[in-house]
Amino acid sequence: MTIGRGTLTILAGVLVALLGVIGYLLPPPAFDPPPLEPPAAFRDLPAQPAAETRAPATVYPVTTETITVPVEGDNLVTTIRTPQGPGPFPAMVFVQGSGSGDRGEFTSQAEWLAQHGIVTLAYDKRTHGYSFRSRDFALLADDAVTMIDLLRERPSTDPARTGLWGVSEGGWVVPIAASRHPEIAYTVLVSSPNVSPMRQVAWALNEQLLRLHAPTGVRDLLTRAMGGVGFDFLRYDSAPALHGMRQPTLALYGTGDPSIPFVESTQTLIDAKPVDNYTIRFLAGADHAMRRHGGPFVPDYLPTLANWINGVPAQSPVKIAGAKPVQRYEATDVPAAPWYGASTFLGLTLTLAAFGYVAAPVTEMFVRLRGRDLRHQTNTHVWPPIRRRLWRMIWTSLALLASVLAFIMLIVLFSVNQAGAWPAVQAGWLVVRVLAVVMLAQVVGATGAVLVGLRDGWEVTPSQQVSLTGVLGGTALMLVTAAYYGLFGFPW
Repeated sequence: MTIGRGTLTILAGVLVALLGVIGYLLPPPAFDPPPLEPPAAFRDLPAQPAAETRAPATVYPVTTETITVPVEGDNLVTTIRTPQGPGPFPAMVFVQGSGSGDRGEFTSQAEWLAQHGIVTLAYDKRTHGYSFRSRDFALLADDAVTMIDLLRERPSTDPARTGLWGVSEGGWVVPIAASRHPEIAYTVLVSSPNVSPMRQVAWALNEQLLRLHAPTGVRDLLTRAMGGVGFDFLRYDSAPALHGMRQPTLALYGTGDPSIPFVESTQTLIDAKPVDNYTIRFLAGADHAMRRHGGPFVPDYLPTLANWINGVPAQSPVKIAGAKPVQRYEATDVPAAPWYGASTFLGLTLTLAAFGYVAAPVTEMFVRLRGRDLRHQTNTHVWPPIRRRLWRMIWTSLALLASVLAFIMLIVLFSVNQAGAWPAVQAGWLVVRVLAVVMLAQVVGATGAVLVGLRDGWEVTPSQQVSLTGVLGGTALMLVTAAYYGLFGFPW
């Protein structure tokens, strides 16, 4: 008895449809941010006052000093730049964004600000207590406060005009420090998300997928993967710290920054400030780092920063000004994955699948070492082709897993570097989905061959049972996981 290819094809098609429906019905629902209707205050912004963008007239020689500052669990190398002239001068501490950056990334702006009458301090980011999986924003805030205290004790600085500057992730750190330590004179927030890290990353990723014309399934794959990540800091709520921040605040955003939902971020800041002491400026063409396409700073950035710091506590009557910001979609939170979509369960699934795949060749090798040649078993014509199917299944499953990981890395790199083109995304998505279908077809074919062999009197040995159970069971787990992540979804 044989099972025809037509029957197997129909069965494979039915299973693809079933897995597609399962992936569609399983929670969480699809991630679909609604369009954002900007508040009235953002629709017709006044131009930035000209006085804010004029470079300060006085230029000072600068003294540079590098020291090591002890903090909790670490020692941070720190560079202080001091203008040489009649002080005391206002002072500012740079607080870094995400990643393991060092003080060198602030050299050009720290030098410029020091030349124009502002003491600057930049320090290496801690290596203990900060990682990809775990980030303690309060601990980072303590480091910033240590640096503030250091500056305030120096005779060249004015303690009443010494504050914090934070970029990106630093926008979650600076408000914590400022809300706990009222002696901090002011805060500067550059490209500060003011929404949870999860919402910020999801918004930025959605913007890049729209730019790359990625299929809807790509967004669902990535957001379901994000929803399963169990990093606590991704759900951090910055609103309490913003509410407790009484200091005058300058918030700077670039209209060329695709990483920050700046309309919602600024609205969050406005709603959170207990007193009306904020200044918000949108700089035309500036990217996430206030540069133009990763090159030089946009012309208005450093003069705006210096003039505002030198003018604290005086505040401009124009609260929001600059180029018109355009945010097309809301920053929507990614739903947390159910237990079967969490990273822990995914890791367990992959471990079980890997165990099944390893069990097959190990068992066969053990049998051969004991001298029990499989070629002398009954129905020897049945097992060799089934064994070849199992090996192809293993390699296809590994190729699918590798392609999914590579595809996610490709999208992330495109997003971070503002690069890439839609053909690469479409091709990568096609490869991933084709491999998923090929893996399913191999399962159907191997199962059919096993059933035919059993009906023809094949006597399965214990070692063969281990191989069949391990490979077919591991691949079945992979298929269900692929269904959850939308690899069999519609439309194609």
